[in-house]
Amino acid sequence: MKEDFLADRRRALEESFFTKQNEALRQKLREKERHQARKEALSEASGITDEHTLSRLLDLEISNETLAALYLVPLVEVAWADGKIEEKERKALLEAAEKSGLHHDSPSHELLEEWLGHRPEAKLLEAWKQYIGVLTESMDQAAKQDLRRDLVGRARSVAEAAGGFLGLGNKVSVAEQAVLDELEAAFS
Repeated sequence: MKEDFLADRRRALEESFFTKQNEALRQKLREKERHQARKEALSEASGITDEHTLSRLLDLEISNETLAALYLVPLVEVAWADGKIEEKERKALLEAAEKSGLHHDSPSHELLEEWLGHRPEAKLLEAWKQYIGVLTESMDQAAKQDLRRDLVGRARSVAEAAGGFLGLGNKVSVAEQAVLDELEAAFS
């Protein structure tokens, strides 16, 4: 009887141990799947396909949602560079935001709409430059250049959207070029 009791206790302990081990393995697998899904969403939102760069951004807690916000500030600043947002710039900005994973029903989209209606304070760009400086500090040069090229490229697309006077001449105004130069400098 004592042996049966001990055997039952041993089996119960073993089952408990293996149940905990299995749960830990299942948890690890679920976390790996979540990480992969986040990486895929970030890649889709950013257009970045380099695995190392994507992993580094995820390590820095940049997700497709926060990346959308990261993209908004340079685009908005370029759009407002001439003191007003033209309809073509607005359209280009909204398209770029959508490609970055910013959905119409998100709080980030509401913020974007607010910024399109009223020019944000200058301290927003300063905060973005500080953020990008800290973010890129720990990135390798290739990842940093990929991010710079993507962000500044999208901002340039917004600047070029208006197309100069009657679509002729320089597509980017002097004021817009100054903002683009400032954005580029933030990556130095």
